[in-house]
This record gives sequence, structure tokens and C-alpha cells, in this order.
Amino acid sequence: MHKIKHFVHAYGEWIKHALAPLGPWGMLAFAAVDGSFLGMPLDAIFVGYVYNDRARFLLYVFLASAGGALGSIVIYAIGYTGGEVLLRKRLSPEKFEKIHASFEKHEFWALMFPAMLPPPTPFKIVVLAAAGFEMNFAHFLLAIFAGRFVRFLIEALLTLWFGPGIVSIAGNMFVHHYVSLLVGAGIVVAWFVWRKRLATKKRSAARKADSALRGEEHESAG
Repeated sequence: MHKIKHFVHAYGEWIKHALAPLGPWGMLAFAAVDGSFLGMPLDAIFVGYVYNDRARFLLYVFLASAGGALGSIVIYAIGYTGGEVLLRKRLSPEKFEKIHASFEKHEFWALMFPAMLPPPTPFKIVVLAAAGFEMNFAHFLLAIFAGRFVRFLIEALLTLWFGPGIVSIAGNMFVHHYVSLLVGAGIVVAWFVWRKRLATKKRSAARKADSALRGEEHESAG
């Protein structure tokens, strides 16, 4: 196990040195590697790019988000061909059914919301689940990009306002209050979904009432 950890660390350091000369495009490459198969200290790398090149912070937010989405294609390909079987082996039946139900109801939010969260969120399991449940590929990429964009935009603004250390502090707070934050964020998402459904029902009722009124007017004219 120690040799494996040493190898992964050494490989990660080699990738960092190999991609560093790419300039801003290195951010895209780092995020793609992190999103695919090799987890990297992406937040620290991202903050470094933003802090050293503040004028282009939005470019780094975009590149990190796009890289995360592109890298996840690797996991999507694996999950699409056998992800559901793999998930059933790794998760308890209760956990599997819970994730499955969330994707059945709101697949976009079920993927975008975890994409917004920093480690230790088990995001790659969620990506694997999205592929295993055959989520629309375009929606899959958009959900990851949108979630990552929110995450990195917040990190960039925190870095610009308070310096790079604030991201580490915020990350530690997230780890210590992980469950509470997840519950709170889940409530917010549920509220938005409820509001959207309510608005849809109101529009549908208004259209039905309008159609009924037009029908009555037509009968009166006849």
C-alpha cells in the first residue's frame, strides 16, 4: 500500500511539472486529469493560477470547469458500459436506491450539486452513477461544467478578496461541517425545485383557464 501511495504521489508530481509550462492551458489539463482517473490537489493549483494572474481569473474559472467536464468523459465511458453493476458492488442496496431515485427525479441537479462541492465529496461515484443510469451525455457535461463553474468562481473571488489562505480555511470548515452543509444545501436545492414546479403548475393552470375562456367565447359567438 505504501508503494502504491508513493507511486501515485510521484506520478502526480511528474504530471504537475509536465503541465506547468502550458501556461493558462495548464489549468485545463490539470482539471481534466483530476476529473478523469487521477485525483490532484486541484483547488490549490487553481488558487495558485488565480493569485498569480488575477486579471484573468474568469479564464481560469472557465478552463477549470471545462477541464473537469472533459475529464469526466473517461468515467462516463466506463460507467455507461457497466457502471450500474459496479455501483451495486460498491454501495449498499439502500445507498444505491437512494442515488438511483435522486437521478430518476432530478438527474441534472443530482449531478450539478455534488459538482459544486469540494473534497471530501465522493464526486467520482456520482459521475459513475450518472453514466450507469444513462444520463443524457449533453446534460451530463453541462451539469458538471455548471457545478464546477460555481465552485471555482467562489474560490476565485475568495482568493481575490482575502488571499489564497482563505480557500484552505474554508475547505477545513467544510470538512468539519460536511453533513450540516450538505443538509442545508439540499434544502436550498429542494426549495428551488419546488418553486420551479409551482411556477410550472401555475402556468399550466393559467393556460387551461385561458383555453376554457376562449372556448366559452367561441360557443357564445356561435
